[in-house]
Amino acid sequence: MRKPPFTLSSTLLALAASVALIAAAQASEPRDDGGHGDAAHSEAKESKPSLKPDLKTKVEAKSEGKGEGKGGGKAESKGESTGGEARASVSMSELRDLIDQKIAEVRTKREAAPVLKVPSRAQRPKPQSGMMNAVYAADAAPEFDAHGHGAEAPASARRPPLREAKGALTPTPMLAAPAGHGISGHDVHWAYGGDTGPESWAQLKPEFQQCAVGKRQSPIDIRDSIAVQLDPIQFDYHPSAFRVIDNGHTVQVNVEPGNSITVQGRRYDLLQFHFHRPSEERINGRQFEMVAHLVHKDVEGKLAVVAVLMDQGKAHPLVQQVWNNLPLEKNIEQPALIQMDLKALLPEQQQYFTYMGSLTTPPCSEGVLWMVMKQPAAMSREQIAIFSKLYPMNARPIQSASGRLIKEGQ
Repeated sequence: MRKPPFTLSSTLLALAASVALIAAAQASEPRDDGGHGDAAHSEAKESKPSLKPDLKTKVEAKSEGKGEGKGGGKAESKGESTGGEARASVSMSELRDLIDQKIAEVRTKREAAPVLKVPSRAQRPKPQSGMMNAVYAADAAPEFDAHGHGAEAPASARRPPLREAKGALTPTPMLAAPAGHGISGHDVHWAYGGDTGPESWAQLKPEFQQCAVGKRQSPIDIRDSIAVQLDPIQFDYHPSAFRVIDNGHTVQVNVEPGNSITVQGRRYDLLQFHFHRPSEERINGRQFEMVAHLVHKDVEGKLAVVAVLMDQGKAHPLVQQVWNNLPLEKNIEQPALIQMDLKALLPEQQQYFTYMGSLTTPPCSEGVLWMVMKQPAAMSREQIAIFSKLYPMNARPIQSASGRLIKEGQ
């Protein structure tokens, strides 16, 4: 059972009763101090010890003094200091001091009563180390109920035991964004299949809108072209240094400056070339094993792409040179020690189809001049297999021609 509470009122009642008894005893005791009582009282106050004795001891001492007075009469004279000290020791002034002391003690005991307090977050001590930061990180995150509303978790549930948290510097998991809020641009990784495939490119970032609404998108199935005499493409390619990179979408070859083409009176500098499997462009419905896209840009920033279709046949020396320099990790350029003769990538016959289109990857920018070589180049089965191991399929689906004009060189 619980002990009854120790209240201030009960203590005061007991003290009041004791004071009444002592006062009555003093009143009944004859007092003849010859006018020296005030002096004795003052002397007693000055000699009063700094630490007051317990009230019970004082009451008992007074009781014993009264008993001796009744039994032996007035044995001591009024001038004796012993009798004066005895009477002064239980003076009313000192009794009041003792009562005040007891009241203070009772209050202290009441304030020190054990109370279970759960510290709030604001009262918690600040962590002093990285390890403690990790421990308290879990406390800072609010819990969520089944309906998604915030709810304060119990302290035992919020803070893991120290032996479990010690050294566990894992970051606090973030809550997933609600559906329908979209994906931030820097988190976008477009792909050729799945949730971020070509059908979803326009939804990944605002900059990708052309992938859905553009009217001159690439690739296309080249049909219903008109036969005309096209000016030949003037290839100004030279042996050049190059670097190979696997960028997560294809194998790309970055070429040093100094290579260009001239077509329709405009000069375009070669930036890079890369591969797709199978070919993105088709000719009258026919799709080829692979295609190489050589990307050029003029001084105004306009793009021109030469597409070299590739079919299975004999090994291609330039393609093998690229495969020999494949990097071991993605997004890391591998510089080659030997220069590349870019002319070796081109077919012998250089007639081509031409039309206006777009980039075949996000952001699907339009206004790109396309030139698709009519004669395909050859690659061996082994060379095709090497690329297929990295990218079994990295071709955008065919887009609508939308009535655009397609020229075929004779």
